[in-house]
Amino acid sequence: MDPSNGPGNGATRALGDALAAEYAAVWAYGVIGVHLTDAARSAARAAEAAHRSRRDALLLQLAEGAGQVPADRAGYALPYPVTDRTTALQLAVEIEERTAGHWRAALPHTSGADRNTALAALTDCALRATRWRRTAGVNPVTVPFPGRPA
Repeated sequence: MDPSNGPGNGATRALGDALAAEYAAVWAYGVIGVHLTDAARSAARAAEAAHRSRRDALLLQLAEGAGQVPADRAGYALPYPVTDRTTALQLAVEIEERTAGHWRAALPHTSGADRNTALAALTDCALRATRWRRTAGVNPVTVPFPGRPA
């Protein structure tokens, strides 16, 4: 068996991809929060803090392992201009769905504590996406399989 294809390496790669998604989520919430007010702005701050916390924990975990830690970028390209509350909420939903997708993709490559972390992160992203859909007035508010491409 080729060691580069071992289960640990697949887990490290999948967690590295999830880390990259967390970097992007933290960056996006900086853009999102500027266009929101009151409770929605508070929710964006809480979401950013949650993504920062996951990012930091994952950074430490990967740095302690033998894998390569992906670097954060200086900025990220947004899928569309975010100019108002509507587009900010749309981006919040999309960021949570994309990040959920990366955590979902990590599930088959992980086990034990790493799998629990991936499942918890997927669940958190799915819950936040549901809350953002509700805030934006998007129906349906839930999706059948969070993190799965449409």
